[in-house]
Amino acid sequence: MRILAVESSCDESAAAVLDGQRGLLAHVLYSQAQLHRLYGGVVPELASRDHVQRLLPLIMSVLKQAHTAPAELTAVAYTAGPGLAGALLTGAALARSLAFALGIPAIAVHHLEGHLLAALLEPEVPALPHVALLVSGGHTMLLEVQGVGAYRLLGETRDDAAGEAFDKSAKLLGLPYPGGPELARLATEGRAGAFVFPRPMLDRPGLEFSFSGLKTAVVHAVRGIELTRAVVADVARGVEEAIVETLAAKALRALDETNLETLVVCGGVAANSRLRERLAAGVAARGGRVYYPRMEFCTDNAAMIAVAGLARLKAGQHEDLGIRVRAQWPLEELPPLGAGGVH
Repeated sequence: MRILAVESSCDESAAAVLDGQRGLLAHVLYSQAQLHRLYGGVVPELASRDHVQRLLPLIMSVLKQAHTAPAELTAVAYTAGPGLAGALLTGAALARSLAFALGIPAIAVHHLEGHLLAALLEPEVPALPHVALLVSGGHTMLLEVQGVGAYRLLGETRDDAAGEAFDKSAKLLGLPYPGGPELARLATEGRAGAFVFPRPMLDRPGLEFSFSGLKTAVVHAVRGIELTRAVVADVARGVEEAIVETLAAKALRALDETNLETLVVCGGVAANSRLRERLAAGVAARGGRVYYPRMEFCTDNAAMIAVAGLARLKAGQHEDLGIRVRAQWPLEELPPLGAGGVH
């Protein structure tokens, strides 16, 4: 089996080719960061228009890099949700049309399942079952992963996601979009303890998160002071430490509550080096092991969509002729892998 995958859920256009025997043959990605920087965040209409321009050339490029003719494809996978409705529709329409023209199945992939399976792209894959910490701009979740398609939600954010907290704090500090990575870079220059922000919900049991109060704390901390580079770096360090400590403590608590020893960290925030260091030390101290996708597969990409799509295809799941996307798509509504048929 050889599958072409398309990702267009937000502000990255991406395509990948995955072979069931040979692994990932090629993947390409175009980021819209420069396009949206002028506006300080993603503009959905502009994102959709840019996907229309970028996706087909990216598909042609990735097929060439993978030395694959369209006739050699077994199926086409695409991100069907969650995400921006217009952006999702551009990828879904193109993928569905290509699959129809080639007479092959199309597979609608859940974006979060793609993130959860991204670690399978690595030479050494995590053992099952394991705990997964999924942290991105839109989601912060702890899940027990029993197998592909078998996910049990342990806890999630009640409001802002961790990545959203990074981005909102960065915007308050005047950092350019995308703010999260900029804040993390500046945090390396900051002084530990110069600004101390709350660690939400660490003082109570459970595995839920809440990051909405962090932005308010930052607003109060910087009110009336000159935001020099040194001050911004100190605030950035304080924000990063608050988020990282909260994520790490809850992830370790999830391992305790499930009696599991393996942790997988995925999503865009998984690229944060301070989070990686904290979790590596914490998991190792308890005799466990932590896995991450490589940096390029932490953020949105089509390779992870190909992995999830191939798993669904092998289980006999594919789409009918309709072009449907879901801007909101709870992970618990995803059909089990063995359900078979159209989903």
